[in-house]
Amino acid sequence: MKKVYGSAGEALEGLLQDGMLIAAGGFGLCGIPELLIDAIVESGVKDLTIASNNCGVDGFGLGKLLDTKQIKKMMSSYVGENAEFMRQYLSGELDLEFNPQGTLAERMRAGGAGIPGFYTKTGVGTVVAEGKEIKEFDGQDYVLERAIVADVSIVKAWKADTTGNAIFRKTARNFNPPAAMCGKICVMEVEEIVEPGTLDPDHIHLPGIYVHRLIQGEHEKRIEQRTTRPAA
Repeated sequence: MKKVYGSAGEALEGLLQDGMLIAAGGFGLCGIPELLIDAIVESGVKDLTIASNNCGVDGFGLGKLLDTKQIKKMMSSYVGENAEFMRQYLSGELDLEFNPQGTLAERMRAGGAGIPGFYTKTGVGTVVAEGKEIKEFDGQDYVLERAIVADVSIVKAWKADTTGNAIFRKTARNFNPPAAMCGKICVMEVEEIVEPGTLDPDHIHLPGIYVHRLIQGEHEKRIEQRTTRPAA
């Protein structure tokens, strides 16, 4: 089965539709699928629900989809660093389903593992648990969290072979593996594509069985917060 495509637009062709749920890898600006995000912007698809740790920054990453008003709802754990996110949320233009960070990652992982839901202590007694089932185990309350199964997942890896076996570079791994796992279709962008057998099997972070479409491209490596010492 062909997995390698020539561009982000080609890789997403036939997958996008209004109102769909997209899981996106990345953490801040680290390991974000920026080429695929740009292609989604260009497609004009709207009323999207995006499951991602955060929503990029103003004017970059998923923040571009906020600028074009293509996102209807965010499922996130961190909503800082983005003034437009805050403005849209406070004005009622954007729905937000807030998740503790570990809960969001586990909801994605569970979706990819075929687990429909799980119980966790995180969020018990807070607004996070409102409207959710609470069950007692060994005298402790736990909240039921449902798995996330996305229509499409978009992720970024460092290197992959043509079958989709992927390696992430250091902290850029972040939410990418669970996001990839939970998508019915996973589209991945990488910095380098190699032939099967090139990568050490013990170094694979994401098996190719989770990856359906793959592109290679140039990426902009931004620093989200730059802190330097004053000049002497």
